[in-house]
Amino acid sequence: MTSAQVDKGQGGRQAAQVADAGTTGEGYQRTLGARQIQMIAIGGAIGTGLFLGAGKAIAKAGPSLILAYAVAGLVIFFIMRALGELLMYRPVSGSFSEYAREFVGPFAGFVTGWTYWLFWVVTGITEVTAAAQYMTFWFDIPQWVSALIFTIILYGVNLISVKLFGELEFWFSMVKVTAIVGMILICAGILTLGFSDAGDTASVTHLWSDGGFFPHGIKGTLMTLQIVMFAFLAVELVGVTAGESKDPKTVLPKSINTVPWRIAVFYVGALVMILSVVPWTEFQPGIPPFVAAFEKMGLGVGAGIVNFVVLTAALSSCNSGMYSTGRMLRDLALNGQGPKFFTRLTRSGTPLIGTTFSAALMLVGVWINYQWPGDAFTYVVSFATISGMWAWIMILICQIRYRRLADRGVLPQSDFRAPGAPYTSVFALGFIAVVVVMMGIDKDTRISLYCAPFWAALLGISYVVLRARNPENRAFAKN
Repeated sequence: MTSAQVDKGQGGRQAAQVADAGTTGEGYQRTLGARQIQMIAIGGAIGTGLFLGAGKAIAKAGPSLILAYAVAGLVIFFIMRALGELLMYRPVSGSFSEYAREFVGPFAGFVTGWTYWLFWVVTGITEVTAAAQYMTFWFDIPQWVSALIFTIILYGVNLISVKLFGELEFWFSMVKVTAIVGMILICAGILTLGFSDAGDTASVTHLWSDGGFFPHGIKGTLMTLQIVMFAFLAVELVGVTAGESKDPKTVLPKSINTVPWRIAVFYVGALVMILSVVPWTEFQPGIPPFVAAFEKMGLGVGAGIVNFVVLTAALSSCNSGMYSTGRMLRDLALNGQGPKFFTRLTRSGTPLIGTTFSAALMLVGVWINYQWPGDAFTYVVSFATISGMWAWIMILICQIRYRRLADRGVLPQSDFRAPGAPYTSVFALGFIAVVVVMMGIDKDTRISLYCAPFWAALLGISYVVLRARNPENRAFAKN
């Protein structure tokens, strides 16, 4: 353990105590309230993966997709409780790379920071492009025009203040939550009262009578894990907000502890209801399950409603991407692992250069997707999944190492210990390993594993160059 780790351990409680102050030692302003943090946490677990990707997953796994979401949701809860333990030890913005730097080493922090930044840039590229495509449902305008407008608006929101970002994210999440709860209530009404065109055939027996619960066997279910895990990406975003939360000691644990019921309602509950009303055999890849359900019910307005919801989900994800990329770049720069100009903040405490740089790359990505549509979109999503899961891996490893040091009395104990750790963290790591293996087996997602070594090599070379140029920088000190 380095002297920097000892310093951070001794100052862990001091870092947490600044929650009552108006600003942090990093220069950020603590303006995100409990209401906003709660909805950011809820919205992070509800993305386009549920509204769009679930259609392909249902066709592959049938009703057993419900089990896949339930098990994956449990793993996500283990990851979030591991993150919560670290956050209560030391709540900081850019937490993933900070913890990786402290508990694994400077190179791990470097890789984690840049990889998580890349994850959100790639995700922003896919989401802003998707949002532009959704606009064509109502308006006959060029796709690039919508993409440009959305990017500029979200960029402006993120530069004005973190409070405005939180407020926008609150309402984005509210739309998604309302849509899912509404769908659940409509399906429940059909099952109990029998109204709409689906009333005569709706039955919970569809969950096991149309080829069984595992119509394509266990392998079919396992092959959907990449889609399932992609749906949960961004749930860890609440960790990035730690440095700008008004009361992280109170708000963050509450947000994390709501993960089980969020997944139970929004994923498991919604799928149980939809697959009871509409047999899984009627779903097709590429058709959002909510749209298919509305069509089966004979509700003509369904397509327009779902299009509005998925548009909101895409804009929410892009908004989160701009927020997190600026903070991650600034964290790297503050530690000497990125260009110094990324440290600049606006008067309202938002990272100006980092957010601008990331937004510019998202615009380049829009052009790329416009020029080469089709398979390129699938490949980009796959790479986003593998890069996003890297943050989860580092969270789990850091929690295991932190718990070991805390139990020995080297570091202060967290006020929010992860239950069952380190065994739950080891189980989660094993589950992620299974997902990676499944991605390698699936020809549609295998390309992401081919790209990963090139990204790792680029980071390795960059790290060696930076360390050679800054030999006195403690950010490159060996453990």
